[in-house]
Amino acid sequence: MPVFDSAGLRIHYEVSGPDDGAPVVLLHGFASNGRVNWVSTGWTEWLAEEGFRVIVPDFPGHGQSDKPHDGARYPAPMMAEDVRRLLDHLNIERAHVMGYSMGARVAAFLALKHPERVCALVLSGMAGNLVAGVGGAEEIARAMLAEEAGADVSVPAWAWGFRQFAERVGNDLRALAACITASRTPIEPAALERLDMPVLVVVGSEDGIAGDPALLMPHLPADAELVVLQGRDHMNAVGDRQHRQAVADFLKRHAGRCDGNGMQK
Repeated sequence: MPVFDSAGLRIHYEVSGPDDGAPVVLLHGFASNGRVNWVSTGWTEWLAEEGFRVIVPDFPGHGQSDKPHDGARYPAPMMAEDVRRLLDHLNIERAHVMGYSMGARVAAFLALKHPERVCALVLSGMAGNLVAGVGGAEEIARAMLAEEAGADVSVPAWAWGFRQFAERVGNDLRALAACITASRTPIEPAALERLDMPVLVVVGSEDGIAGDPALLMPHLPADAELVVLQGRDHMNAVGDRQHRQAVADFLKRHAGRCDGNGMQK
């Protein structure tokens, strides 16, 4: 089980695909993990077959990584530094970076803080709410901390859905409660206007969690691309074949920005 130390936490990750392929880092969503978000949905196999070296970490509080119960360890900019340290650990100077939902927020902070490390950026399952913010963190935290599912009548049904998913995946509920209350750091729209790498946004047409792409796209570079997956919501957009194809095509168009060692050409 490959792990590395990131500021005192053991972070688990997996690598697949050819060693000389251009590196792609895939960042999972809240309450999921690398295998559920990317391996079981076919992403890692798909991108490896397309010739990419695919790197899939588990965020703190998720999967096989350490799971602190202190919310101070979960702000999105801090988790972006975990990703940066993973690149350092693997001796990768630059990589394509794709994030889904919470992972998209982390990917955006990585691109803002360390633009020299990101060849191309894919923001998936997160659009207007990247800048407008996402509500519901307190409700989700209460669902995670309840003695059993459904025990707290003040928690809405949709929040119990996050608890049920987290239990199926086998995550630490207290760690997730800490994460959800700290990780939804908003991004100033003006900051996104400074991005200087290719950007692709992918969102389901029925995805209320992601928010309206029209609120996000004006703040991205003029050549940023948008793909809307018709009829898809936040849960079923991940494994959509059109989703994978759009991302693979985008990354291949910008393959010249990185070679197999993550070096800029």
